[in-house]
Amino acid sequence: AKANCRVVSALPRRCPAAGGDTSAPGAVTCGSVLKLLNTRHSVRLHSHEVKYGSGQQSVTGVEASDDANSYWRIRGKSDSSCQRGTPVKCGQAIRLTHVNTGKNLHTHHFPSPLSNNQEVSAFGDDGEGDDLDFWIVQCSGTYWEREDAVRFKHVGTEVFLSITGEQYGHPIRGQREVHGMTAANHHNYWKAMEGVFIKPSLDPAKHDEL
Repeated sequence: AKANCRVVSALPRRCPAAGGDTSAPGAVTCGSVLKLLNTRHSVRLHSHEVKYGSGQQSVTGVEASDDANSYWRIRGKSDSSCQRGTPVKCGQAIRLTHVNTGKNLHTHHFPSPLSNNQEVSAFGDDGEGDDLDFWIVQCSGTYWEREDAVRFKHVGTEVFLSITGEQYGHPIRGQREVHGMTAANHHNYWKAMEGVFIKPSLDPAKHDEL
């Protein structure tokens, strides 16, 4: 089957060979590439090859909707636990892999630079990091639906992926600090935005990696 792929905002990689979709609502699926919007502060989760704090790659929030460094791939704790095109369940542990640098969304016991919460960084190489790359999707139904605001709770340290509005200066002026907070509140809701959402397929051989 030919690809049915329409991209809201141009991806840095080619479209998948099967089952991409960006229009109709539905569940977020394994293998999808998307941007995540913090609903309180209206900024998208972002990373780039700038180090900070502990020396790991920085993760920030940006207002721009068209920045290619804001794409993340949805993966499971292992590839077998999150088959491509399978809907992500509420309560499932996932990895968020930064498309352009191949590093995973990560947090550890290190203070964040501005708010002194817990630092969130991007870590690993070619999508492989460590056990501190796992996040539980917290949502109210059976699956993570695209229109829902969800939380990401870190498996290893039990903090929530959050933004409270602190802004960086040079060299990432205006970008917001992303950090881990112990409290569940309105600062840690996220919504799936632009991207390519992979549909399930009966023929796995037809699925090329993005």
